[in-house]
Amino acid sequence: MAFIQMNLLSQSLMRTVPVNVILPIDKMLFPGMKKREDKPYQTLYLLHGVFGNCTDWVNETRIQRYAQEHDLAVVMPSGDNAFYLDHPGRGDNYGDFIGKELVSMTRKIFPLSEKREDTFIGGLSMGGYGAIRNGLKYHETFGHILALSSALVLEEAVQRTDDDGFFLNTRSYAEACFGSLDEALESDRNPKYLVNRLLDQGAVLPQIYMACGRDDGLADFNRDFAAFLKEKGADVFYEEGPGGHEWDFWDAYIKKGIERLPLEESGTGINSGNVGI
Repeated sequence: MAFIQMNLLSQSLMRTVPVNVILPIDKMLFPGMKKREDKPYQTLYLLHGVFGNCTDWVNETRIQRYAQEHDLAVVMPSGDNAFYLDHPGRGDNYGDFIGKELVSMTRKIFPLSEKREDTFIGGLSMGGYGAIRNGLKYHETFGHILALSSALVLEEAVQRTDDDGFFLNTRSYAEACFGSLDEALESDRNPKYLVNRLLDQGAVLPQIYMACGRDDGLADFNRDFAAFLKEKGADVFYEEGPGGHEWDFWDAYIKKGIERLPLEESGTGINSGNVGI
C-alpha cells in the first residue's frame, strides 16, 4: 500500500497545497491469489471536516485498509474551513479545485481511471456538504457521492446572528463561506437548488450514499435532505446508526459507503499485520 504525501501548486487556490494519496499499486499477494488486471484505478476523492486537513482520514480511520481491500485509490486534499466553495475575491476557489483541477492533476500523476463510473467523491461533516455540492455540480465527473454526517446547514444559517460567541455558529462565518445567505439559497451553493436545476436540465445525478449518527446534531438536516432527494426521484440510500459526530461512526460508515460503490472484487493482500501467517 503506497501512501504518498505531496504538495501541488494550485491555480484555483493560488498557492501550494498539501494532498495525500493512497495508491494500492504495490499490493503484495499470497500465492494463488488472483492478480489485478493492469489498468487505471477507481478513485475516491475524500474530504475532511472543519478543523481538519488532509491527514485526518488516515490518522483517524482504517481507510488505508479499506482502500487496499478494494484496489481503490483515495485522494485526500486539504480544504481549510471554507466548505469547499469558491471565493474568487480571495483566490480561494475550492469548488473549482476539488471538482476540476485536483481531478485533472492527479489523473496526470497517477494511473487513475478517467471514467465517470470509476470516479467518486466523499467526505464527512463540512466535507460531506462539499462532497454533495461538488459531486452534484461536477456530476459529469463523479458517478457516486458518499456523504457522512453532512453539514447541510445553509437553510439554518439564514436565521443566524453573531450573538453566539463560537465562530462556527455565527452569521459572519456562514457568510464568509456561503456569501450573502439570502442569495446563496438561490444558487448552486444550496444543494436543493442545485438538484432542482440539474433535474430541469435533464442531467444524470450521481448515485448518493448518506449516513448519519442518530445522536448527531446534524441528523435532522441529513434526514431532510435525504427525504428531499427521494421525493425528487434521485438514486439515494440513507441510513443511520448509533453514535454522534465522531470518528468511530465515520470509520464504520465510510467502510459501509465504500462497500456500496461499484468496485471490483479483490482481497487484502500481504501487509505488516499478516506477513507472519
